[in-house]
Amino acid sequence: MKEKKQENITYEQIRKNQEINILIEQGNQVLGKLGYTEHSGKHAAKVAETAGEILKKLGCSKHHIYLSKIAGYMHDIGNAINRHDHAHSGAILAYEILKKLELPLEDAAIIASAIGNHDESTGTAVDVVSAALILADKTDVRRNRVRNQVIASFDAHDRVNYAALSSKLSVNAEKMVIQMDLELDDTMCSVMDYFEIFLQRMIMCRRAAEVLGCKFKLTANGSKLT
Repeated sequence: MKEKKQENITYEQIRKNQEINILIEQGNQVLGKLGYTEHSGKHAAKVAETAGEILKKLGCSKHHIYLSKIAGYMHDIGNAINRHDHAHSGAILAYEILKKLELPLEDAAIIASAIGNHDESTGTAVDVVSAALILADKTDVRRNRVRNQVIASFDAHDRVNYAALSSKLSVNAEKMVIQMDLELDDTMCSVMDYFEIFLQRMIMCRRAAEVLGCKFKLTANGSKLT
């Protein structure tokens, strides 16, 4: 893809777009009623910034960084429709919104493809934009995303997310390694518990790293797991 001198719409304008933010908030409310972790604008912004930072550290083009940030911010808007198949409905919504905002159709298609492939049940990394989105999304594991305040009633996903005291994603461009470092409260969740719940996501991250020409490594409480 050729580097473009100026974008039709900025990432900051996407973040302030009323329609996009209404869909994010509606999706977050829907998931809250269903007992899922937080999927608010805070998660959207974190995924966007992380995706952009991954590509920046790997020396990717500014345009790919720009596309990854937009995909990251919009990736969960499909939850406003239904959690089931939210990646696919979100991709369709995103394409129509971006087309209406007069983003070049090629760019809208790349973003829609990344969103449509970000869920581990049906998707996989297909290019650098989708790879960055997947890595940023699947490694956003943190205690404050758990909305259930009654520990005794935690399901497996609540327990694993609540156990994550810290989660850090780092990129070593020289060694071409993308590494996730987890600190887990082992009174809440063992490393085996984490793998039982998130194995498919970690395999997806490994595939995404490979698309970026990197190896994916995971450590938990200082122990190397992959």
